[in-house]
Amino acid sequence: MIGCEESRVVSLVAARASYSRLVAFLAARTGDIAGAEDALQDAFRAALEHWPRQGIPEKPEAWLLASARHRQIDETRHRIVRDRVSTTLRLLAEEAAEKAKSTRDFPDERLKLLFIVAHPAIEASVRTPLMLQTVLGLDAVRIASAFLVSPTAMSQRLVRAKAKIRAARIAFDIPERQDLPERLDVVLDAIYAAYGAGWEEEAGVDSRRRGLAEEAIWLARLAVQLLPDDPEAKGLLALMLYCEARRLARRGPDGAYIPLSEQNVDLWCKPMMDEAKRYLAQAASLHHLGRYQIEAAIQSMHAVRQTKKEINWISIVRLYDLLIALSPTVGAKTGHAAALAETQGAEAGLLALNAIERDRVLSYQPYWAVLGELLSRLNRSSEADAAYAKAIGLSEDPAARQFLLDKQTALSA
Repeated sequence: MIGCEESRVVSLVAARASYSRLVAFLAARTGDIAGAEDALQDAFRAALEHWPRQGIPEKPEAWLLASARHRQIDETRHRIVRDRVSTTLRLLAEEAAEKAKSTRDFPDERLKLLFIVAHPAIEASVRTPLMLQTVLGLDAVRIASAFLVSPTAMSQRLVRAKAKIRAARIAFDIPERQDLPERLDVVLDAIYAAYGAGWEEEAGVDSRRRGLAEEAIWLARLAVQLLPDDPEAKGLLALMLYCEARRLARRGPDGAYIPLSEQNVDLWCKPMMDEAKRYLAQAASLHHLGRYQIEAAIQSMHAVRQTKKEINWISIVRLYDLLIALSPTVGAKTGHAAALAETQGAEAGLLALNAIERDRVLSYQPYWAVLGELLSRLNRSSEADAAYAKAIGLSEDPAARQFLLDKQTALSA
C-alpha cells in the first residue's frame, strides 16, 4: 500500500510531466498562453488533493482538462482574468470529455507552440526563454540564471511576451512552409537548451528537469520530420544523440562523476552512436554548414574511441575554429582552448582561455574547470586552486562538485 506522502509525490510527478503538453494543448485552441496556465493551476491543485486518495486516473491529462472546467478562479483575481480563464475552460469542456473516452494518445502540440513563440512579433531576446518556460517546463529562476539576468526581470519579460501574443492575436498554428526556416533557429536553440538542462540533471538535484533530455530529443525528431531538408535540424539531433549515447558512462557504480576522457566506451550506446552518425552524414549531404553540425562533428571525433582509435585533436581544433567563426560563444571558445592544450600544450590552451572576455565567463563553470586543469598542468598550484574553487562554487551537480574537489585536493599532494 502506498503511503499518503509517497502517493502525493507520485501525483506531483505525474502532474508535472503533463504540464507543458497541457499548456500547449490549451493555448493552441485559445490563443492565450497565460490564460491556459491560470486554468491549469487550479486543476493541478485538485489533482494533488484527489489523486493521493483516489489513485492516479488512467488518463491523467484528460482528468486535468476536465477538472479545469470546474475549478473556480480565486475571488481576489481581477475580473478580466476570471473571464478569460472561464472562456478557456468552456472551450475545453467538450474536447476534454472526448479525450477521456478516446483510446488515442493525447496530442502533443509543443512543437507547434515552439514555432508560434518564434514569431517575428515576439521580441528576439525573449523567444527562447518563453519557449523554455511555457513549452518545455523550466521555471523562471532557472531560465534567468542561464541568461544572466535577475529572476524578477526574467519573469516580467515572460509576462509581457505572453500578453503580446494574446494582444497581437498571433495564429496558433504551424507557420506556412516558407516561413518555417526563419523561425527554425530559435526553435532549435530552445530544444538544445532544454536538452542541456536535462543532461545536467543526472544526480536528481532537480526532479522538475527529469526526462527533459528525452523530451528534447523527441522534439528534435519532430523538427526533422517537419523539415527533412534542413541540415541544422538533423545536425542538432545528431549532436544530442551522440551526447545521450554516453549517458550511462558518465557515472560510476557509486554515482561518481566520470569525465569524457576516462569513460568506459563499452557503456556507450552503439546503436544511438550509429544513428547520430547517419543523421550527421545526411546533414552534410545538404551542403549548408551550421553550428549544430559542427558541434555534432566534434562529438563524432570523440566517438572514434569506441572503435579503439585515437582521437584526432588537430581536427577537433579545426572544427572549433569553424565553430567560433560561425558562433563565437563562450562554450565554443572554452572547448577550443581545451583542444589546443591537447595539441600544443597547456600554455597555448591557457593563452586561448585568457583571450576570452572576462565578463562573459564569470558564471560559466566549464571555463573555470578547464582553467584549473591547465594551471595545474603548469604547476601553478595556487592559481589552479583558486580556479577550481570558482568552478566548485558554480557546480550544481554534487558528483561534479566532488570530482573538482578531488582535483583541488590533489594540488597539495
